[in-house]
Amino acid sequence: MRRDIFQAIADPTRRAIIALIALQAMTPNAIADNFNTTRQAVSKHLRILTECELVKQEQKGREIYYSLEIDKMKEIDKWLEQYRKIWENRFNQLDNLFATTKKNKK
Repeated sequence: MRRDIFQAIADPTRRAIIALIALQAMTPNAIADNFNTTRQAVSKHLRILTECELVKQEQKGREIYYSLEIDKMKEIDKWLEQYRKIWENRFNQLDNLFATTKKNKK
């Protein structure tokens, strides 16, 4: 089943996992050590992130390492960019209003 990437990042635990493995590839046990939850719960989150292609698995010996899939993160950033431009424009308008108000008070 293909899941939606936005559904995956909606969960705070999955966002925390993404933040962890953004720094370095980690095993499920190493990831689970950072959470107050079961190893099975972390595995479920990793499965969802893998299905969404936000993380990738790499077998090294007997261990599986999870790392961030940068291209999928770029897809999220691209979607957010449209809203970032709207908010930057609104903040610039607000800055201009404050500057005008401050200038008129003098």
